[in-house]
Amino acid sequence: MRGTETKKTSVSLSALIDKTFPMPGRFHSALPSQVAELSRLLTGARGDRSLSYLSRPNYLSAYLRYFLPWNILRLCRLLPSLDLNLRAGDAITDLGSGPLTFASALWLSRPDLRSIPLEFICIDNCAPALAAGKKFFAALSSQDTCAQETCAWKVTGVREKINLKAKTALARKKAALVCAVNFFNEIYEDLPHTNSEALKRAACDAALLMHNQAAPEARILTLEPGVPQSGQFISLLRSAFLELGRPPLSPCPHSETCPMPGGKAALGKTTNAKNRWCHFAYTAEDAPKELSRLSAAVGIPKERLVLSYLLAGAQKDGQKHTKTAQTAAEKVRVISDAFALPDNKSGRYGCCSGGLVLLTGNKSRIEKIASGELVPKSAGIADSIRDQKSGALIMEIK
Repeated sequence: MRGTETKKTSVSLSALIDKTFPMPGRFHSALPSQVAELSRLLTGARGDRSLSYLSRPNYLSAYLRYFLPWNILRLCRLLPSLDLNLRAGDAITDLGSGPLTFASALWLSRPDLRSIPLEFICIDNCAPALAAGKKFFAALSSQDTCAQETCAWKVTGVREKINLKAKTALARKKAALVCAVNFFNEIYEDLPHTNSEALKRAACDAALLMHNQAAPEARILTLEPGVPQSGQFISLLRSAFLELGRPPLSPCPHSETCPMPGGKAALGKTTNAKNRWCHFAYTAEDAPKELSRLSAAVGIPKERLVLSYLLAGAQKDGQKHTKTAQTAAEKVRVISDAFALPDNKSGRYGCCSGGLVLLTGNKSRIEKIASGELVPKSAGIADSIRDQKSGALIMEIK
């Protein structure tokens, strides 16, 4: 979503959360400190947090007013660009759904899907979070349906502890879309950042877990915070899905080796101490003013919405997939912010089948390219000179 539509949705989102979960005025002054404490538990003090932390009313209230809208806004930037291939009667399994963040964001950002009968199976171990999510989604969807109409989407909350080591899925309808939004980081974030083997095992377990929930031709979407460890996890997850016969559909424009694996892997043909990871950044300028004010009061002002993600599919027709892959391989996915280069030029990093790409050109031209945009690959890029610092192929943007 862009422009006026995004701003209108953002404003109504903040107001709807307050209307759906009214809070006495005397508790408003304590909200910033509650959000700050929850943020501390979700990051640096993870050892003090139980997996049922959202069962506590004060934490759930802070989550609904701060983390829920920010996470919805991040998803709303991404979802319109994804081919989810959903049809009437399809099931969507949402692992670790919390307060139905994904279903709410999909409703907001994809009005083309609202009239299609879809079944959402939202799985989480926290009953209060599921109940709050169902209440919020009911309020959200009722804004776009007449009194005589009912929402075409069926949303079912399932309280269930998700076992990453489970080799088989519980008996339920195979989904046309399996998603996990900000879920796996709660598992792998406790691993030492230097333990690549443990992170690889976690990614393989996660891929198999989602694969077992999915129909053969399903899409599988994983979205994580856009931090280095998440980028490394997503890269390892991509490899695991490829081994299961599920090629990456987005953001990857190819199925070759990931040129931005994060961790300690070398990039290109040179070693770079500052390893890069695949992540995307969107402006937060259209966020609700109330939400931005709360962020400032908490001491966590947000100027950008950053994420790492992977959409995996299925190879239902080898020839068709090969042609699609060949077409995608002619593109370069932009995966970094602009940065200054010598000779008054600017650069952005990108990804293509040939590996890491350094896009260079005039500052105004480079900065106009959106994060995540696909740009045509220049002819002869495979033969170009590599950047000495990063080992990336160099591509001039005219």
